[in-house]
Formats: sequence, structure tokens, C-alpha cells
Amino acid sequence: MIENDDLLIRLMNRNDFEVMVKWLNNQRVLEFYEELPSNFDKVEKKYGPRVEGKHYVTPCIVEYNNQPLGYIQYYEIQEDGLKKYDFTSNQNIYGIDQFIGETTLWDKGIGTSMILMMINHLRSKGASKIVLEVKKDNIRAIKSYKKCGFKKTKEITNELNLMEYNMNGVLH
Repeated sequence: MIENDDLLIRLMNRNDFEVMVKWLNNQRVLEFYEELPSNFDKVEKKYGPRVEGKHYVTPCIVEYNNQPLGYIQYYEIQEDGLKKYDFTSNQNIYGIDQFIGETTLWDKGIGTSMILMMINHLRSKGASKIVLEVKKDNIRAIKSYKKCGFKKTKEITNELNLMEYNMNGVLH
């Protein structure tokens, strides 16, 4: 789908469910990714419809040197999200969520690279803005998002901030 040097972002398939179970049971990953520990049935129930194209979220696996290292998903912000984020209408606003499941590959710039790749992909889809939610204590991710051009625009809860990337360089 999207390739750059040693990184590949491709659509998730059912063969990826086992590695998702592994990542979604890693306490270091779950500390920052808002999901409960998982098993195969839970992963299949949540990600199966996405893989089959029956859900608005597009799930992707990120590979580094042909090995799965993480997950990234994108989606057009739905009506409830527009209200939650105080947007008046959806002008091609996309959301992304991601994590690097292989914690030995943290702090190597891979997260920043995969997000920049996704920004370019969503630009080609006509996105006007990309938003993401981040835990306030996830300093490593916030630093990466800022490097990519995201700016904090809203406090969602005591633990979560909204960050935005505007394709035109102007935040709402």
C-alpha cells in the first residue's frame, strides 16, 4: 500500500490477528494504547469486520524489513467524533491511531516515519486535516507527533489531548 525504504504499511489481513494478540497483551504497549489485554476471539471480533471492509476504520500493519512491527489505522471522522472535537462539519477530516508493538524498536524514529507516510497517503485521499488522541503522559508519542507537524488543539479529558495536523497549515 505505502512503501518507503525499509518501511511498508499494508492492509491488515486475518493472518495478522496472532501478532495483534501478542502486541495487545504487552503491558508496555497497553500503557499508551487504549485497549484491554486481548485474545484471538476478541481481536477477530474487533478487527475482522475492519479487515473485511465492513467498518469505517481501515486497519493496517506496519512492517520493518519485512517483519510486522506495529499497527496503524485511519478513518474519516464520524458524526459523533465531529461533535466531540467541536468540528462543524466533516471537510475530509481523518483520524489515525497507531502503536509500535515491537518495543525493542521504540525510540528509533520509526513511529515518526510511519506517521509521515500515512499523512502523505491521506493527503492523496483529499484529507484536509488529520486528528489523533494522545495520552498526556505519552511524552515519546507527543514528541513524534510534533516532529510530524501535529499541534495540540484541545484537552479532551484529564488524561487525553487532541492533536491536529492541518494540510493547509492553518488550524481551526
